[in-house]
Amino acid sequence: MDEETIKKFLSENNTIGFIGATIQKDKWGYKKYKQMKNAGYEIYPINPKYDKIDGDRCYNSLKDLVDFLQKKPDYIITIVPPKVTEKVVEQCKKFNIDKIWMQPGSESEKAINFCNENRIEVVYGICIVVDALQKLNKT
Repeated sequence: MDEETIKKFLSENNTIGFIGATIQKDKWGYKKYKQMKNAGYEIYPINPKYDKIDGDRCYNSLKDLVDFLQKKPDYIITIVPPKVTEKVVEQCKKFNIDKIWMQPGSESEKAINFCNENRIEVVYGICIVVDALQKLNKT
């Protein structure tokens, strides 16, 4: 992935939906969510299992977040199993979300192909914190 694409995703003006955030502090879904939040991003956790994550309202679905914001987020981060990501990319198309960052392990060939076929810009295979934020000195 080229540096310009990564910088576009990491613009501090972006509103981000984080699918797979969790309250389980030993899980990547918690660690990466907190690192993004602590770096100053406007980031919203999405997970139907929780009402709150560290005091932040947690949304049941992408639709719930869109309804709350009354607009689409600029992009989505997934940190869920690939089968869930495959459903998420379809929701992105439905809500006209044209950017998604698939954390390592959440991507699948099917999801990536769907994005490419539906003009959804996709980043995958690199960690948004370790491979992007830290290299741009944002954490």
